[in-house]
Amino acid sequence: MIKADKYYKSNLKEILENGCWDENPRPKYKDGKEANSKFITQVFETYDINKGEFPITTLRNTAILTGIKEVLWIYQKQNSSLESARDMGIKWWDAWDIGNGTIGNRYGKTIKNYDLLNKLLKSLKENPFSRRHIINMYQESDLNSSDGLHPCAYETIWSVRKDGSGDYFLDMTLVQRSSDYLVANFINKTQYLALQMMVCGHLGYKIGKFGHLVQNLHIYDRHMDAANELLNKEPLLKNPKMGLKENKDFYDYNVNDFEIVDIEDVTKITSPLELGI
Repeated sequence: MIKADKYYKSNLKEILENGCWDENPRPKYKDGKEANSKFITQVFETYDINKGEFPITTLRNTAILTGIKEVLWIYQKQNSSLESARDMGIKWWDAWDIGNGTIGNRYGKTIKNYDLLNKLLKSLKENPFSRRHIINMYQESDLNSSDGLHPCAYETIWSVRKDGSGDYFLDMTLVQRSSDYLVANFINKTQYLALQMMVCGHLGYKIGKFGHLVQNLHIYDRHMDAANELLNKEPLLKNPKMGLKENKDFYDYNVNDFEIVDIEDVTKITSPLELGI
């Protein structure tokens, strides 16, 4: 069983058997009822991409390409316009429209406001062994300036290291305050691995380790059937992989630059996944 599937089953089991139920939750279902969830805390996963470990599960399909488009919307387009997102084929943010056709001063707008991506690329190139390579989108001035969902996947931390041959490797950790395990978690993993690959391609560095820290990893009450379905599902004897076809300037990448293999037989789950917003 590949590492991603081991993590998936282990975390599902831990949430179902030992998780804590929340109280007075913010999210609600479309019918207005509270979207309660069962959660565990401080979950960390690590994958050595250079050694063939990828955060792609074979237990259920993942919207990898749409997730990559979302990363391009945030880090290339650098706006919070829902029209811009829909033009790129991203529709899952529509429910978070604050009433003006945007998701507020959030995500891509924050990247633009503080020039976070360009500052990161510059610092990684000019001072690779710095311990200050951080993008943080949880900016209080932005959060207070408009309505909108607070960023869930809000921070990335980057480190460069050099091996015995002199090659530079780029490691990255994604930090999330909250993660809907069945709807979004593996989308977040694969899309931020894509971001890491694009930064590597821009700099000419080799891909290193990908880490993912989630403070609150949860399953909604209406997703319990889906969780048990996944827990009892047999993983495939495959190791899906993702990579870039060539190195480019960061802003020249598009979704067609990615190759994803060994996901053809990965199937959907049959249980419904109702969104809590």
